[in-house]
Amino acid sequence: MSKVPAWAGRLRTERTRRGWSQRDLAVQLSRVADRVLPEPESVIRRIRDHECGKHRPDDEYAELYCRLYGLSEHALFGDVDQEMYLGDEIDAIELARRAGASDVGRETLERLELAVDDLASAYPRTPPAQLLGRVKRHLEYVVRLLDGRKTLTEHRRLLVAGGWLSLLAATCHIDLRQYPAAAARLRTAGQLADHAEYPEIKGWCLETEAWQALTEGEYQHAMILSQGAQDVAPRRSSAYIQATGQEGRAWARMGKGTETRAALNRIHQMVSPMPMPDRPEHHFRYDPAKSEAYTATTLSWLGDPAAVGYARQVLARLESTDDGGPRPRRAASARLDLALALLATDEPGEAGHITLQAVMSGLLVPSNYWRVKEVIAGVEEHGLAEAVELREAYRELYGRSSKAERPQLSA
Repeated sequence: MSKVPAWAGRLRTERTRRGWSQRDLAVQLSRVADRVLPEPESVIRRIRDHECGKHRPDDEYAELYCRLYGLSEHALFGDVDQEMYLGDEIDAIELARRAGASDVGRETLERLELAVDDLASAYPRTPPAQLLGRVKRHLEYVVRLLDGRKTLTEHRRLLVAGGWLSLLAATCHIDLRQYPAAAARLRTAGQLADHAEYPEIKGWCLETEAWQALTEGEYQHAMILSQGAQDVAPRRSSAYIQATGQEGRAWARMGKGTETRAALNRIHQMVSPMPMPDRPEHHFRYDPAKSEAYTATTLSWLGDPAAVGYARQVLARLESTDDGGPRPRRAASARLDLALALLATDEPGEAGHITLQAVMSGLLVPSNYWRVKEVIAGVEEHGLAEAVELREAYRELYGRSSKAERPQLSA
């Protein structure tokens, strides 16, 4: 069986992550086309051929795909085969391992640990489905190494690497709302952390569960999990600080102002003396600037007017070239924080405009859809005409993917 080209896989991924059938995609392509396309059945046949790699899209359809998905031609149809890249990544480590004396070896472990850091640093700028593929390949490699000869120290380092990779995979699954897979990954990460006696991974597992509960509207459960993460994680570690932030968010959603501000104060006390890490974009390393983002989110959920100033600062930082460069995915999420804060200060017009920018960016992940719907509901309550355009844009881009969302949208 011939291998499906990488661009065909990317076309299929972009469609399925929006929850569209091939018929839905045909409608969307017709909407963005400059001319009347052939009848739907003809377009669907083209889409089917494109996604199975039978025919590469011609210039017209390639442009339509790029326009619809908000991606460059290089990003969508570049000649770099993602699977080949993944294989090269692993093969480079494997070649170094075979040059060593043992089945694992110091150099292999160091390169594997560097790869784990690279993957965690890629999280803010990489679509979760794409990153998940890379993480799974590295997990497969860790499993192979665990079956080989190794010292006790090498065995523990492999367990730690596997724990971080399982945790990152769980995070991607939650972004994609693939909750059973996420739960399995979190259980594995927790077990590896237990075997390796590595409590920070254990703390991150509970914090990640708290984040998922928060996105599902289970605020009391999120608060309990966040506090459990703080009990497990090393004091003042990144997991401990992040869990404190999740606790503050949960209190905010429950409308508990005193408890919310107490959590924010604890975070500020911990992060104020911290230096900026070498890789601030690393998902599992807390940096002082992250506290601003958490403050913006938390205060916006609490309805505090001060959230507007924080949210504007965070958005400007995420779009700047400083501190690790622009982080477009986080910036899209930060726009939702700013929009919710603007609603609380009775500025629904700007809130709607900011949310439309986030929606049209194509960078929001499924775990953020409920936040968009909350802002849309707030804009609609003010009876603005812009609400119609905003809701229609949301339905076109994300509507079908959000059908599984909980209907509860407010605290």
